[in-house]
Amino acid sequence: MIFLQAFLHSIKLPRKKAIFKLNRIGMDITIIYMFILLLLVSIPSLIEQLTVTEGQSADLNFIFMLIYFFMFYYLPMTIIVFLMLSLIAYIATIIAKGMRRKLHFSILWKMSAYTTTIPFILYSVIALLFPVSDMFLLLSLIYTIVLLIMIISVYPKRKVKA
Repeated sequence: MIFLQAFLHSIKLPRKKAIFKLNRIGMDITIIYMFILLLLVSIPSLIEQLTVTEGQSADLNFIFMLIYFFMFYYLPMTIIVFLMLSLIAYIATIIAKGMRRKLHFSILWKMSAYTTTIPFILYSVIALLFPVSDMFLLLSLIYTIVLLIMIISVYPKRKVKA
């Protein structure tokens, strides 16, 4: 139930109510949510690998195919996405300091994870129907950063000490 709420609130971003609801969700739920979202993103590639009829992977058993897919596609993709989310959150902390907002890296990491929901869902749907170019990654990155800037602007400014 909490994952459904997280999904629904992440679609409503950058609304103020959705931001503060997502902010109350724990980091453990956010990480599990990202694993589920990345599993959904990897479905088109899994289907492509299972339907291939030639090459080395065509001769593999179904179970070995799933193990191969998990080890050489899902795991590296997950590591890369988590590293990119950390980089985006680090960039967002610099932006937040420039905007004089009182935000920590952990909050911005969580928000950057939730801002990727729409691009990931969109990618999954498009990749099932058509091949997706690398330009989609750039557009997703721009979307995520713009959405994070909008989210950062919702938080109050730091008070200046006299």
